Amino acid sequence: MQLSFLAPLFDRPGPWATVYFDAAQNDEAGAKRRELSVREACRTLEEEGADTATVQAVREALTDIGPAEDPAGRVVFAAGGEVVLSHRLSRSPQSQIACWAALPRLTPLLELAGQDPDCLVAYIDRTGADFQLRGDTGAQDAGQTEGRQWPVHRTASSDWSERHFQLKVENTWEHNAGEIAETLTSAYEECGADLVVLVGDPRERPAVHEKLPEAVREVTVETEHGGRAAGSSSPVLEEAIERARRQYTRHRLDEALDRFHAGRVGTDRPTDAVEGVPALVEAAREHRIDTLLIRPDGPELGRETWVGDEPDQLAVRRTDARSLGEDAPIPVRADDALLRSAAVTAADVLIVPPSDEDGPDVPAGGLGALLRWTYEPTPA
Repeated sequence: MQLSFLAPLFDRPGPWATVYFDAAQNDEAGAKRRELSVREACRTLEEEGADTATVQAVREALTDIGPAEDPAGRVVFAAGGEVVLSHRLSRSPQSQIACWAALPRLTPLLELAGQDPDCLVAYIDRTGADFQLRGDTGAQDAGQTEGRQWPVHRTASSDWSERHFQLKVENTWEHNAGEIAETLTSAYEECGADLVVLVGDPRERPAVHEKLPEAVREVTVETEHGGRAAGSSSPVLEEAIERARRQYTRHRLDEALDRFHAGRVGTDRPTDAVEGVPALVEAAREHRIDTLLIRPDGPELGRETWVGDEPDQLAVRRTDARSLGEDAPIPVRADDALLRSAAVTAADVLIVPPSDEDGPDVPAGGLGALLRWTYEPTPA
């Protein structure tokens, strides 16, 4: 999961109000529950020291959230008397979270917003294609392309002239497959999708797949369900797209954990992975985190760390933070400090499911990272 959409949270100082809000059901009882939840969230913020203007901004934002537009709810981040960011959730929080802290509370967002990839779906026929970007918050149009419109239909005759015509038809299909592949590649690069799914004509679909550049082809899958024609969508197609997104996420996580197991600290040799708060804080200070691994049930996520105004001003001890040039460091949760650093340095973030009861906790304490370059352990 890339956190670039959180950039507005790091352009200004805190403290921050964070509320994960469930929109409840769309009925009279649901409306009453929403009203009570708004009051409870605002009361919690006030008790924790939030200023009146920020509490009021949060109250107004929460009041506007409804089940029709946001069936799973939203998270609201506010500071300085205004809501800075409001983001739709893909899963409802099991219980409401409201807090007032030096940094935004981010770890619940990783679970509730989902980490399945943004997916570019190409609905293909022999004359062109329509593109749609799918994410956890819904679908949006991503453009289209039209190729040659004639000739595109074969005939059944074996006459020489008809065979010549059929060759022209196949040339049209081939030409259009190339145009679709070219436009699809541009759309993929522009929209920042992680995965491509090809839907539609069983002859043209693999032809487009074959003409894609290798880098795009590696993240492209096909499904035989659905097509470009209006009304061709179906529950089977929707499930195929969602299954492709889940498989992509599972594959990325498996690859990351394989790298982590192979490169984790434990010997005197250089390593490509670290775990535990002290090692992660050091890596974050030096912008070396490539992929941050977080296990939400990890006991060290809430460990106290110290931060300054800049994302790379973080330390395990207050005295260390002062040595980094911060005269008045602030205590925060380790996961919030590391997620701020990950967002600002364009690091990826992956949620790691809880370990088996009989297996080791990975990463240790719930926090680990794959590094951007090899780390030489400091001699004891």
